Amino acid sequence: MTLKDKAGKIRQILSSAYPDVKTQLDYKTPFQLLVATILSAQCTDRQVNQVTPVLFLRLSSPGDFAEADIATIEKLIHSTGFYHNKAKNIRLCSEMLVNRFHGRVPDTLEELIQLAGVGRKTANVVLGAAFGKPGIVVDTHVARISGRLGLTRNQDPEKIELDLMALIPKKSWNAFCLRLIYFGREICKARKPGCPSCPLLYLCPYPEKTR
Repeated sequence: MTLKDKAGKIRQILSSAYPDVKTQLDYKTPFQLLVATILSAQCTDRQVNQVTPVLFLRLSSPGDFAEADIATIEKLIHSTGFYHNKAKNIRLCSEMLVNRFHGRVPDTLEELIQLAGVGRKTANVVLGAAFGKPGIVVDTHVARISGRLGLTRNQDPEKIELDLMALIPKKSWNAFCLRLIYFGREICKARKPGCPSCPLLYLCPYPEKTR
């Protein structure tokens, strides 16, 4: 079996296990999703979803965030952790949106990664969920599971992204990564993978499998 054939089988099995997938972050606009994704770094989606309703009630547009006092933003996002850096990035990102993009969230990877606090992972989340454009989102789940399954030997997120792009059909990029995330939260956990109940067990070369 070639690696591409193996990736196809993995994709098929995960598609059956998780037929309907979408980002777990709550949002109404591309800008809200952008902010929520920045907040989700080192934080659960559930916690972000508890913070954003109040946050977006107080500050709703890039202009609002750009003009807000940094202490106000910090107070509103405090419970997501790393709030000093996140507040700084969100405010600077908002200023850049106002000054460079007329308050509009751009819909290309090249433009998104110019924004403060936005790397390829965040950009691909926004592209996929807000604009329906294909992208490989390499978060901790995707990186861990693609390595355990032998789909990549790399640890650098950008290299993992390139490896998966070569194995997965472009139209399936977004859904495949979301399915890996669902799978990682439910079964293939970091500390104690649920190998006995794993539908991918026979395809997995991970040496530390628990049976």
